[in-house]
Amino acid sequence: MASARVSPRDIFANRPLMIVASGHLTVDMYSGMIPVLFPALMREYDVSLGEVGLVALAYSGAASVSQPIFGWLADRFGTRYIGFTQIWCGLLFSTIGFAPSFAILVLLAGLAGLGSGMFHPMGAMNASAVTRAGQENMSMSVYVSAGTIGFAVGPLAGAAITALFGLHGTLVMLVPGVLIGGWLLTAMRDVAVGGRPRATSAQRAVGAALPLGLIAIVVGVMMLRQIPVTGIESFIPAWYEDLGYQASFYSTLATVMVLASAAGALGVGGFADRYGRRTVMLVTMTLTIPVVWAFITFPGPWAFLFGPMIGFLASSTGPLLLVMAQQLMVGKAGMASGLILGLGFVSGAIATPILGAIADATSMTTALTWLLVVVAASVAVAWFLPSERTVRAISDEAIARRDVGAARTTIDTAERA
Repeated sequence: MASARVSPRDIFANRPLMIVASGHLTVDMYSGMIPVLFPALMREYDVSLGEVGLVALAYSGAASVSQPIFGWLADRFGTRYIGFTQIWCGLLFSTIGFAPSFAILVLLAGLAGLGSGMFHPMGAMNASAVTRAGQENMSMSVYVSAGTIGFAVGPLAGAAITALFGLHGTLVMLVPGVLIGGWLLTAMRDVAVGGRPRATSAQRAVGAALPLGLIAIVVGVMMLRQIPVTGIESFIPAWYEDLGYQASFYSTLATVMVLASAAGALGVGGFADRYGRRTVMLVTMTLTIPVVWAFITFPGPWAFLFGPMIGFLASSTGPLLLVMAQQLMVGKAGMASGLILGLGFVSGAIATPILGAIADATSMTTALTWLLVVVAASVAVAWFLPSERTVRAISDEAIARRDVGAARTTIDTAERA
């Protein structure tokens, strides 16, 4: 169903949204750096592709699995201390380059990932809370795109600091975490959301129902769509180094691909506000299939054509799925954000070492070809996503049920008085 046209100027003038988006940019920059460190880590610790993929699994896995838990905590206790998540991530990430052994390296990566896991549900809650009606998809796309830009900056930052300082250059990454974390602590105090009191028994009885089947479909689409994106982005450096290309080539390719993801999210957000999320997602995900095939089949300079197309198409549906989950889980924005972002990205984290192991046993081309099956599966599951009208009806009913519970509680309190 079409809606009123969204003004980008109004969205970018939303100062609280821009502040929390800057935090998203910073925390995702750490994630973007990890794949570029792979070649140096393989030399330093004498590990294989499959083994070095455990570093990404530790970071992304810890960030992903912990997000539903941190989302529940954010719903319960609020988001006032969101800045501490940045400081934690920056502090732990800065120690990665000093790990005395590969086992300690994996441990430190996992601990750093917890900072990302803490930030994401809080950030998505705040972004949703400061968004104006009718601009949900576009505003969330701006917020998510900020993280995508940070992920794109990560490879360039990683290549620069390893070229200048080697692995010890990770110490530099303490600075952005502390600076942005401190800014969030002061600037977002009055915007903090969540921290609602525990629901009464009357409210729980009336408002507890959730459309679990639809939520499972949304999460399933997010998980499937994340695997090809993460798999390709994670192994671009190692694949192209093996093909004989310089770090300047593959770090630039990774950055361009991720920046295209940000552009796709912005454009798709506006279309979704006008034409509906389900239609837009089905179209972009279907178009991803031939583009992924071309990227795998024609490596080299052609990657600068097909890589950005993958980023534009495959990565653009994330904010739409996030908004859909929040609307299906009224009153549980933190948990919804944690489920979508957490369980969605954990699939990519698990896929990274699996793809690495397949590449070790066969070739990188063979490993990446399996991603076509995953893309096709994501399209099949996406056919079962609810329409805008269905989501709106479920959301309105949940709000009504919650209001009935609140009214019943008020009446019970008055009668006891």
